[in-house]
Amino acid sequence: MSSFSLFFNLFLLILPQVLNPQYAYSYSNVEFLPGFDGRLPFKLETGYIGVGESEDVQLFYYFVESEKNPEEDPLIIWLTGGPGCSSLSGFAYEIGPFSFDTINYNGGFPSLVLNPKSWTKAANIIFLDSPVLTGFSYARTPTAAKGTDIEACGYAHEFLRKWLIDHPQFISNEFYVGGDSYSGLLVPVLTHIISEGIPAGIKPIINLKGYILGNPVTSPSDRNYKIPYSHGLGFISSELYKSLKKHCKGEYFQIDPNNALCYQNVQAFNKCTNQINDKHILEPNCDFDYVNPPPLFGKRRSLDDIFRKPNKEFSCRAEEFILVITWANNRDVQEALHVRKGTIKEWVRCNRHLTSFTKTVANSVPYHTKLSIQGYRSLIYSGDHDFSVPFLATSAWIKSLNYSIVDEWRPWIVNNQVAGYTRTYSNQMTFATVKGGGHTAPTYRPEECFAMLERWISYEPI
Repeated sequence: MSSFSLFFNLFLLILPQVLNPQYAYSYSNVEFLPGFDGRLPFKLETGYIGVGESEDVQLFYYFVESEKNPEEDPLIIWLTGGPGCSSLSGFAYEIGPFSFDTINYNGGFPSLVLNPKSWTKAANIIFLDSPVLTGFSYARTPTAAKGTDIEACGYAHEFLRKWLIDHPQFISNEFYVGGDSYSGLLVPVLTHIISEGIPAGIKPIINLKGYILGNPVTSPSDRNYKIPYSHGLGFISSELYKSLKKHCKGEYFQIDPNNALCYQNVQAFNKCTNQINDKHILEPNCDFDYVNPPPLFGKRRSLDDIFRKPNKEFSCRAEEFILVITWANNRDVQEALHVRKGTIKEWVRCNRHLTSFTKTVANSVPYHTKLSIQGYRSLIYSGDHDFSVPFLATSAWIKSLNYSIVDEWRPWIVNNQVAGYTRTYSNQMTFATVKGGGHTAPTYRPEECFAMLERWISYEPI
């Protein structure tokens, strides 16, 4: 038996001991939110579920029922990337039912607007703050705050099982694991853990059908595809491209700092590209931290500082994230979301201080392989203007799976326009690029991404 299989067999053996049926949880329906005028036109539930030993890990979630047919529509659990990025970011800036009104914003408290292309128009979605210390999730003890990515996926599985026990009406719904960016390493692991639990008889039996990944981090070789991507876009010269290919050995342009010629070429490459916005190559590069803009409290920058510009507009997308930071740290908002008082000091969009979080999964391709063998469906999509995880990298590892093509490379259409390109493989994996999409694609192309999801989840060709 391989060490891989042995680990999961042991994991499944000890899991029932962790899942005490007398678990504690709390959840509430949310009908009104500060910044939104009137009652929410969709069903929103928030809450905590305790997982791990003594349930010292308290995972916070937002659940939105499908706005179409919740009894029959699929159920998705969504993990935002990072690691440590709150699912509120995915909720408000990617696929959730509301976003912040950046067009009419003129200072003061942010307003919420509905997202007409929310994925909750076609699916029930649980947005989970994971791992612990992400978003509003917290640990009761210092020990509980420590863990690995594998353990975080185990906790997410435990969370899901407990949530389904308390929401039995969704147990029979088709189920998918979804996520983007760094979650490209975690979603396949969580999906695999769930899949292993089914033949082991771990209840409730989850109706797992597959997984969804956007702009996914997959392995360290992802970054090396920035080189051919840059060459194709004219960021670097043909001469530099050829020299990189010659002197940086390896199929994926592995960068060797001990190779002087390679090192010089990489320095030249960085000089040509380091002022490009790697989240979307056409958008302005910003002096803000894209992940966590300058904080707002104490001596830190305020919204009014941003809007002292003559045109009172956001100069780059990173500035827009100040709105979610302001909103989520408001006491009335936290009370409306039923956040437990005193459990976190300050909400941050992405917790870059997960010092106790250990990364052990460096390459998720083996998990994709195992899930393919088991026959699970998968949708992998990439914004073609994403420089941080170029679509070439994603296309390459998919090709490495060596599955035959059943639907050849072709454009897919939304509103009589090319929305991107797609290909489907015999392992039930569909790959799609999103034309004009960045990191991550729904942020920039919500209509196209909703059409893609709706078609795929309905077993229709994209």
